[in-house]
Amino acid sequence: MTSPAPVARPSPFHEQTVLWVRHWTDSLFSFAIARPDDFRFRSGEFVMIGLPGEGGAKPVMRAYSIASPNWAEELEFYSIKVPDGPLTSRLQMIQPGQTVLMGKKPVGTLVLDALTGGERLWLIGTGTGLAPWLSVARDPETYARFKQVIVCHTVRNVEDLAYRDFWTHEIHDDPLIGDEAKRQLTYYPTVTRERFQTPGRITDRIRSGDLFADLGLPIGFSPNTDRVMLCGSMAMIKEAGELLETYGLKEGSNAEPGDYVLERAFVG
Repeated sequence: MTSPAPVARPSPFHEQTVLWVRHWTDSLFSFAIARPDDFRFRSGEFVMIGLPGEGGAKPVMRAYSIASPNWAEELEFYSIKVPDGPLTSRLQMIQPGQTVLMGKKPVGTLVLDALTGGERLWLIGTGTGLAPWLSVARDPETYARFKQVIVCHTVRNVEDLAYRDFWTHEIHDDPLIGDEAKRQLTYYPTVTRERFQTPGRITDRIRSGDLFADLGLPIGFSPNTDRVMLCGSMAMIKEAGELLETYGLKEGSNAEPGDYVLERAFVG
């Protein structure tokens, strides 16, 4: 009697083709992969990205924010290069046409659903923590819900301001939200280790009031008008979260929307 053939288990990953790669600096790069037909996500969510393991080992996977808005036909990601990193030491070498693994379940709290209504949306990020803002700021719902959207990006060196041209020019030509971005979007970069017109850490500029003065806004955050998303270094997220609490803002989640949210998947 012949034994039944074993049933093949479906793969937990999509195997997707790399469409393009852009190296911003020696330590920063972006890439895009084809979007599976059945892949749905909310702008601001993240997904597991990786490469097959070497020598039959398990795939090496890490959480990456999707830098594309939920309507995009391709999925873009923004990454740091870690020379000895288990994943990025290899991922930074990918070329168009090669295959990258992607998890099938997007998740995350950096989504509009996790915030209550407000007038002004602050998207505050450091380093590659800019990635989810590239998604949220290209979503039409963002401009429908908020009168003003402010993207704050803090980096060490001026060359690390990846996507600077996008925020200052290219987004205004976006066929879907270009007009709204011209009216409602403000880009506010800061640099910590070089001379720059807005120097220092974003948390220091919040504490000093310089951030608000530069933008012509009342000093401080108000629970009545301001909603905030945080992504980036653990130190920034912790410090900024504590600052927001002093202004009376309360942390939200998918289950219980609030005044500000942060992505705990990248913290600790």
